[in-house]
Amino acid sequence: MSDSWAEEQQKPISVVLRELCAEDDMRLGDIVDRFGRRAFGSLLFVLAIPNLLPLPPGSSTVLGAPLLLLSPQLALGVHAPWLPKWLEDRTISGAGLSRAFHRLLPWVERIEKISSPRMGFMFGTIGDRAIGMICSVLSFVLILPIPLGNLLPALTIGVLGFALLQRDGLFATAGYILAAFSGMLLYLAADAVIAGVRLLVNWLGGA
Repeated sequence: MSDSWAEEQQKPISVVLRELCAEDDMRLGDIVDRFGRRAFGSLLFVLAIPNLLPLPPGSSTVLGAPLLLLSPQLALGVHAPWLPKWLEDRTISGAGLSRAFHRLLPWVERIEKISSPRMGFMFGTIGDRAIGMICSVLSFVLILPIPLGNLLPALTIGVLGFALLQRDGLFATAGYILAAFSGMLLYLAADAVIAGVRLLVNWLGGA
């Protein structure tokens, strides 16, 4: 293992993102390689967090599709992310990344200053797979056309991805709490929709 590769893996995620934002067009596969052994956590974070910003309609579906492919791999214990050839060859512009992250990077840098590897028992085979399972469910929710329904799932995936790449159990705990809130809100929303459908059916039946 080369010293340069080891140094690359020790770079904060904010530094890697700033380097990527300064690049020209890049293949998604090359971006995955840049993150190396931290690819799962980094990609969960990078693909989820932009959904917190105002984006063009349909953006959450575009960003959520790779998450829906990557999260189950983490849940199954795959060691390195696999992407189909057509997705690996998909081009992403550094200018596009810069637009998505220029407002978020200062916050990422602040969070990195208070984050460190801790509570390591929350990771490993079971912990990593648990994060993968939660992110798989939330990734599916993320691609659904629910108005404002992508904000909390995106935040949860982003926090869990950051926890995974930092090996920070405190952030993992925060992610699990957010996941519980996401589940509760989804249950309440689904219950409200079902109740509304029943009222509509009853009204039509009595009309």
